[in-house]
Amino acid sequence: MKSTLWGGDKIVPFKHLESDQQQVGESWEISGVEGSETIVSEGYHKGKTLNSLLLEMKSQLLGTDNYRRFGNEFPLLIKFIDAHQDLSIQVHPSDEIAHLQGKSHGKTEMWYIMESEPDAQIFNGLQQAITPEQYEKMVADDTIIDAIAKYKVKEGDVFFLPGGRIHAIGAGIFLTEIQQTSDVTYRIYDYKRKDKDGKYRELHTQEAAKCIDYHVEKNYRTEYVPRKNQGVTLVQCPHFSTAIYDLDEPMTLDYSELDSFVILIALRGEGTLTDDEGNKTSFHMGDTLLLPATTQTVEVEGTVKFLETYV
Repeated sequence: MKSTLWGGDKIVPFKHLESDQQQVGESWEISGVEGSETIVSEGYHKGKTLNSLLLEMKSQLLGTDNYRRFGNEFPLLIKFIDAHQDLSIQVHPSDEIAHLQGKSHGKTEMWYIMESEPDAQIFNGLQQAITPEQYEKMVADDTIIDAIAKYKVKEGDVFFLPGGRIHAIGAGIFLTEIQQTSDVTYRIYDYKRKDKDGKYRELHTQEAAKCIDYHVEKNYRTEYVPRKNQGVTLVQCPHFSTAIYDLDEPMTLDYSELDSFVILIALRGEGTLTDDEGNKTSFHMGDTLLLPATTQTVEVEGTVKFLETYV
């Protein structure tokens, strides 16, 4: 868990933890980022880091094609984010721009909204056409927010953020974030806020200008129709595919034709999972489970809503 200047108090109870950690803004659920690696919580591999597990299992964990593509780097980073205050306006580079800047990956991500205050807003994409020159002027005169599309949100809303899309999480929003493993973030605007030392946080105006996708779309919210007891696709892109399940009857998830690990993120309710080898585990709100690529099927029982994502 990461305490932040803008963090709130939702993550600890959501994950059923006993902790007095304050202002928890993020919980890094599945992470291979050095210094913030996930630790296996139980079973034969208990205590190992995700990266050591990957070194040991290789394609058995990632999948054959994924291992060729990513090697010993876990490709996704899963987070819960609780914004008690507005986060800064940001942009992440695409893979192409990141490579030009000497970085290994860009950052494409998605958000699934779990809770929000009545007037909470997501900032996502440009609502008016601007040039790079106009962008820099609007940052300088504190009007850049006027150019960004804003959305009031509710539980179940989904937003896809390819690299290059300007965005921010507004105050009062609790969400799940699925993203490429990358910590490349360019801060565009931070509301003239000062950190705990009384200093303005660094902005990356020039770097961001080269990354922003200046194309304007009519709607940046992902539209989908919720359905009970079947998977509903939310996002499909080269970096990850994500679906949502809302179950109140048993269901078998068939991964026999899938050459990838699978991550399941419990949003509501509880149940049990049993894989094709007879391994059984509980699964309730706040849990995030990583299934290796060798998993063939998973039987889900209970009343539980969850996200499923893989590469």
